[in-house]
Amino acid sequence: MPKKANILFILTFFAALSSFILTVSCGQARASQLKFEISFSAEALHKPITGRVYVMLTKNEKYEPRLQISTHGIPFFGKDISGLKPGQTEIIDENEFGYPVESLRNIPAGEYYVQGFINIYTEFKRSDGHTLWLHNDQWEGQRWNISPGNRYSDVKKVQIDPAQPSTIRLDCTNIIPPVEIPPDTKWIKRIKFQSKMLSEFWGQPIYLGATLLLPKGYEENTEVFYPVNYIQGHFSLRAPNGFRSEAPQKGNRWGMRGYEFYKYWISEKCPRMILVTFQHPCPYYDDSYAVNSPNTGPYGDAIMQELIPFVEEHFRIIRKSYARVLSGGSTGGWESMALQVFHPDFFGGTWSSCPDPLDFNYFQCVNIYKDKNAYYKDFGWVKVPTSSDRTPAGIVRLTNRQRNHMELAMGTKNRSGEQIDIFEAVYGPIGSDGYVKPLFNKRTGEINPEVAEYWKDYDIHSYLKKNWSWLGPKLKGKLHIYIGDMDTFYLNNAVVLLEEFLESTKEPYYDGTVEYADRKPHCWGPRGAELFKLFEKHISENAPAGEDTSLWKY
Repeated sequence: MPKKANILFILTFFAALSSFILTVSCGQARASQLKFEISFSAEALHKPITGRVYVMLTKNEKYEPRLQISTHGIPFFGKDISGLKPGQTEIIDENEFGYPVESLRNIPAGEYYVQGFINIYTEFKRSDGHTLWLHNDQWEGQRWNISPGNRYSDVKKVQIDPAQPSTIRLDCTNIIPPVEIPPDTKWIKRIKFQSKMLSEFWGQPIYLGATLLLPKGYEENTEVFYPVNYIQGHFSLRAPNGFRSEAPQKGNRWGMRGYEFYKYWISEKCPRMILVTFQHPCPYYDDSYAVNSPNTGPYGDAIMQELIPFVEEHFRIIRKSYARVLSGGSTGGWESMALQVFHPDFFGGTWSSCPDPLDFNYFQCVNIYKDKNAYYKDFGWVKVPTSSDRTPAGIVRLTNRQRNHMELAMGTKNRSGEQIDIFEAVYGPIGSDGYVKPLFNKRTGEINPEVAEYWKDYDIHSYLKKNWSWLGPKLKGKLHIYIGDMDTFYLNNAVVLLEEFLESTKEPYYDGTVEYADRKPHCWGPRGAELFKLFEKHISENAPAGEDTSLWKY
């Protein structure tokens, strides 16, 4: 070998060796030897657990770490478990996916309060032949971090340095107690029963419920039947509209709203109606979205054929469509629209505020039919992150990738109990494993166009446009939508597309309402006295000939 070539070889060799040593060194520096051991004792539970374990870290000692998890909350990491026995440990280390920090190796060294948690899944042997492991709601509204029966550890104060070897053991000996259902009062009545339809589908007892607010004079005027407002929204055992007959302590803003509503409710200005909220949590979310779905089961049928008949048989409700009005916001906004559109003869009108996407060309900021990726917009050389949340000033608060990565850390296979996972469960098909076939890859955001096409059956705009020839006459004057033009989740964009169609309708013209509020966020719309004035006018004007509407206006 010539001398020059020899020198060149030596220099190249040492350059490559240096690069290799540097790479190994950096890799070792990035690697973490920090790990957490999660376990539970036989005293806590005698049988093996299938579910998901978590570890959570915070510097805020005011609240338990499990109560500080949110889109803008503390770091947490999760891992699926199968058949974990009492006394056995499950390790969470740098390889487990987390949010908002993806790996334990990226946690800054310092002092933290840490907590372990076990979310227990139930085996569902569904009637469609699939066997699934999911969290079974315990009437808490599908919130795993407060769900009765789940286990959690005491909070430990520890010094953490991901670069140093350390094993932190967290024994989940604490058990979340059962939910206490508030007792009935003169004004508030609650029902709960096992649904035959849903229990048969899921192979486990599934429950439906309702909370009712009765009008002033209900007990005295025993011959009077009343209009009903079926209020849609997230799971809650609170009284409709937060009603409370006693003044709250000073500073309790929500309590004061409920008390102010009570004063209106018993006043001479308030029409006498019955208000009803539904409880229909499913194994994927705190709310079923009130429609039938391959993944969630026949919730639409159960609500229409079991829950509403039960309510109307046990309380003096006018059982005619003109006297049944719907309302709701956000999730409840979509549900109130869906119930009206899919059951046009049963309900007399809907007042839907800030509804979840009514047109999937704007599924928030994602066009599910045209976009290739849910996490960014592709502009050639430039890829712009897709937003999820914003302020009324238009400042992005969260990206779609961040929201979905939080859900992925909470649970795989759409088991987070969160918003996007239930959208996919309700609107999407069943996968080959029996779980939800997702619209997009939760890690990368890549959209599956075949699944997007399947979603069309739940695209309200698409459904109305396709069926207006026979559906329009049944919906004339019944559709009322309200939304801020700076909705936090960009839901106003889908409303704009739907409004364009509604305003173009003929034979008949839809003759409803679409209203926007300047720079208002989620969830703007009429409420309280303003909303009930609209109800009273609509019900009175649409009552069939011979109906005496004065009976419930005392």
